[in-house]
Amino acid sequence: MTTAAAAGTWKLGDVTVNRMGFGAMRITANPDRSVAIQVLRRAVELGVNHIDTAAFYASPGGTLQVGEGEKRYANELIREALAPYPDGLVITTKVGPGDDAERGFYNATTAAELREQVETNLRQLGVDALDVVNLRIVKKPGEDSITERFGWLAELRDEGLIRRLGVSNVRIDHVEEALAIAPVVCVQNSYAVDLRRDEDQLIEFCAERDIAYVPFFAIAGSSREGGATTDHSAGVEKIAATHDVTPQQVRLAWTLHRSPNVLAIPGTGNPSHLEQNIAAAALQLSPEELASLD
Repeated sequence: MTTAAAAGTWKLGDVTVNRMGFGAMRITANPDRSVAIQVLRRAVELGVNHIDTAAFYASPGGTLQVGEGEKRYANELIREALAPYPDGLVITTKVGPGDDAERGFYNATTAAELREQVETNLRQLGVDALDVVNLRIVKKPGEDSITERFGWLAELRDEGLIRRLGVSNVRIDHVEEALAIAPVVCVQNSYAVDLRRDEDQLIEFCAERDIAYVPFFAIAGSSREGGATTDHSAGVEKIAATHDVTPQQVRLAWTLHRSPNVLAIPGTGNPSHLEQNIAAAALQLSPEELASLD
């Protein structure tokens, strides 16, 4: 049986994780909480030791705009499924975007708002300190310095509420700003075989500094929050047929082949899709196949 370990490992600062991880955004969609619990526990059984989440991952509504029934939060599902957490499990969350009853969806712009979001993550996950916190921003050319916001998170790290820091939805200059304040263990941006290929330079920048690059939408591509795309290139379809695998598995394998510092965090609320995603950790693509996708 293929496990997440087949993808190899990389370090998030001082901790080592399997490069095949799991993204928790989609586990809130099903009103049957037991399905999310099953998927999360099975992911860990299959060697996943890096889970990506956020306090604003919730359904009904939320970033997915789906679902019915009582409100379900990814963080609370993770806690219900996995606490007490196994040794070596790294849970990465993100702050910046927020969602509450009074303000709706908003972006944190003050130290108080960021602290509130960190404390919400701590409470939902049931931990005293967060393993990794990414500052996720909305890029606004010419007016989007992250120095102040990242500095506030560094202060929360110094208080012991956060162990490691990362950044999300950023450019190289943002990473440079952050590195001047505190170590950066990961960069999380949207990236796929057919999405945002201008990110290649940032991936290399991170690799040179031992920073993990963690792409989201590797399977979804341009469908983004809509879920796994069905619009695959002829090259992806051909490779999938050659290896007798799904196009989604080819997309994940390509992601892992891109660079040793690239981690995959495919998300699903479907147990069978989880198994397929993990199996992609062992899918080897030839240099000719990789070239055909470029």
